[in-house]
Amino acid sequence: MKPVMHVEELRRFLSEGFPQVMGPESGFSVEAIGEGFVTMKLVAAERHLRPGGTVSGPTLFTLADVSAYVAILAHIGPVALAVTTNMSINFLIKPPPGTLEARASILKLGKRLAVVEVAISGEDDGTTVCHAVATYSIPPTREAKDGAGNIAVK
Repeated sequence: MKPVMHVEELRRFLSEGFPQVMGPESGFSVEAIGEGFVTMKLVAAERHLRPGGTVSGPTLFTLADVSAYVAILAHIGPVALAVTTNMSINFLIKPPPGTLEARASILKLGKRLAVVEVAISGEDDGTTVCHAVATYSIPPTREAKDGAGNIAVK
């Protein structure tokens, strides 16, 4: 499954549409896109930590969810209204502060649903700190008829 968007296109789309996640101070970044996957990074700053100095569960959940969304967009194009319908996450070990890497791999990409697996690891040692599986609903494409009466998908 070949991607239809490049890293810079995704970065631009996300920074315009979702500045709370992809703004200059967010710590999130799209790193790579490949056939059926994307890689994202999060530089976990003080605001991403919980007491005890570990990266918070909500931060890890956000990284997994955003990575799944980005993987889908990279392969279907900039569809802002694709939404999470289900997500499960397993927190495996306590992640240290610093840079985390998420690899989101598309398991299924249908017309209306997509299923993505996300593994998040510490950048330093590559140990998986959490694993998630997300299901996304993809909105239907709009159809319009051209001058000859043929259906043209927009």
